[in-house]
Amino acid sequence: MGYRVRLVLVVCIALTTALMVVSCASPAKEHLNTGNEHFEQGQYDEAIVEYTKAIELEPQLAIVYNSRGLAYHMKGELDEAIADFDEAIKLDPQRAELYYNRGNVYFERGQFQSAVSNYDKAIVLAPRFVMAYNNRGQAYAGQYKFDRAIADYDKAIDLDPKLAVAYDNRGLMYINKGEFDKAIADCTRAIELDPSYAKAYFNRAYAYNKKGDVAQAKADLKKCIEISTDPNLTKAAKDLLVRL
Repeated sequence: MGYRVRLVLVVCIALTTALMVVSCASPAKEHLNTGNEHFEQGQYDEAIVEYTKAIELEPQLAIVYNSRGLAYHMKGELDEAIADFDEAIKLDPQRAELYYNRGNVYFERGQFQSAVSNYDKAIVLAPRFVMAYNNRGQAYAGQYKFDRAIADYDKAIDLDPKLAVAYDNRGLMYINKGEFDKAIADCTRAIELDPSYAKAYFNRAYAYNKKGDVAQAKADLKKCIEISTDPNLTKAAKDLLVRL
């Protein structure tokens, strides 16, 4: 696989896992809120148990299926997550985040067109849903539709000019298009907004290297390795650094 292809696959989906807390007016909602507490602590198995109890008591609560779907997604149980988001959408088809969450699962499964369709619906229901534009851009990137991806990152940035991930993602698209100066500018802006953003250093390093600035590329790779908390990204940076 050429580096051009592998670079696209570095893109990581951005998740939102906002959970709805409701007043404890019923035992089902008490289980929901307890599940949310477990979720926030990363205790996904315990959260699923509580959400399941809530569903058994009140099977018409879309927000509980949504919450359990998020927990399944965090556990990597993608079929179960989609099934829960499907049920949540049947119960509450006008809630944008349900389509967004389902789109994120389809993206993780590599089903990029299904992801796009879900982000489309989320955007129709909530036209200012910043992360839906960002993540739809990532799904377009997965299909090598770089110009469409850039248009979505443009929109995300227009809605939230401080969204570092959108600048980095757009920079990655410019790298794939061979527009390295634009890529460097976007990655630099991402770093300005979030100095701990290791992937932006990696992407900027690649762009600098393509422009022949090996010294700056090495400096960025070393910074990426220093601050990265992602073993895969760290290995990629070390591998590229060795080759320079």
